[in-house]
Amino acid sequence: MAPRANWKGHLKVGELSAAVALYTAASTSERIAFHTINRRTGNRIERHFVDSETEKPVDRDDQVKGYDTGSGDPIIFEAEEIAAAVPESDKTLTVSAFFPCADIDDVYLDRPYYLAPSDRHAEEAFDLIREGMRAENVAALAEAVLFRRVRLLLIRPYGKGLVGTTLNFDYEVRSSKEVFGDIPKLDIKGEMLELAEHIIDTKAGTFDPSAFDDRYEAALAELVKAKIEGRKIARPKPVKRTASSDLLSALRESAGAPASSKGNAKPAKRKRSSKAAAEKPPAAPRRKAG
Repeated sequence: MAPRANWKGHLKVGELSAAVALYTAASTSERIAFHTINRRTGNRIERHFVDSETEKPVDRDDQVKGYDTGSGDPIIFEAEEIAAAVPESDKTLTVSAFFPCADIDDVYLDRPYYLAPSDRHAEEAFDLIREGMRAENVAALAEAVLFRRVRLLLIRPYGKGLVGTTLNFDYEVRSSKEVFGDIPKLDIKGEMLELAEHIIDTKAGTFDPSAFDDRYEAALAELVKAKIEGRKIARPKPVKRTASSDLLSALRESAGAPASSKGNAKPAKRKRSSKAAAEKPPAAPRRKAG
């Protein structure tokens, strides 16, 4: 069965337009979902909206949106008023700019979607846009009304199609200074730094998402199975934290060196062949958020 499109419209670059469909790229539908149950009866619990003062249930027709002004008298908004304030969608993803993929700051990325031609007549124009972007190694920035909101969409070539990722607006992204501001700047050098570099170098690899499992989901599945079978589940052992005084020993042990070794027993750095170095793409520069 073909997947159901979340949205259909047009991708427009200048005077070039292609009919496209937007599909969910990441879903949580396969995760284990728990219901809230009444322990005494075993029945599922239903959620009802009640008045905070009278504690009486409120009918759906009497439930409206409100904005708290802080004065105790909220401003009431009817559904029609809110709908009228949202810009009308012309069902067009209009590309406003192209820029190098390396300029993308990941902190602004929200949710990915697949973009594909929605009919046969759009395939040639769609392929032309995709291959042009791939040749120039650029991403496109487009804007449209998606899911009742004006959204920015970052569009990039992805296999035979495109992937569009909704973006957080600048006001939605907190400044990193709020979180990183109190982190002290330490002078890390000498054997500790070289050991850390060696450990990272020996674990060099490639990103393969299929090689990783959702351990939390697997643990929940095992818990459910154990409950059904009447078995007990052993509690996982807590992760041992490394104290500041044990950092050097932990680094030496991770690098395969004896914990009591001295500075003259540093592991040799693995040298990359000239061919491998030539094949490795340059590191993509990233803009710092905040």
